[in-house]
Amino acid sequence: MKRVALPQTFLLAAFLALAGCGGGGAEVKSTVTTTTMGQELQDLEESYKKGLLTEEEYKRARKAILKRYQ
Repeated sequence: MKRVALPQTFLLAAFLALAGCGGGGAEVKSTVTTTTMGQELQDLEESYKKGLLTEEEYKRARKAILKRYQ
């Protein structure tokens, strides 16, 4: 019986050890930006000049960009 109990004990110990590696439920948030504020504003203005955005959409998006980089 000792031979059977040893592998089971090892598996139980391994399971319990790994079960504690869940990170504690912490929520991780990250944002990666690959463009600069200037590039985003230039792209936005170009879209506005091409007529792809209304003036209201342009102003709202510009404000959002500026707020994001504060």
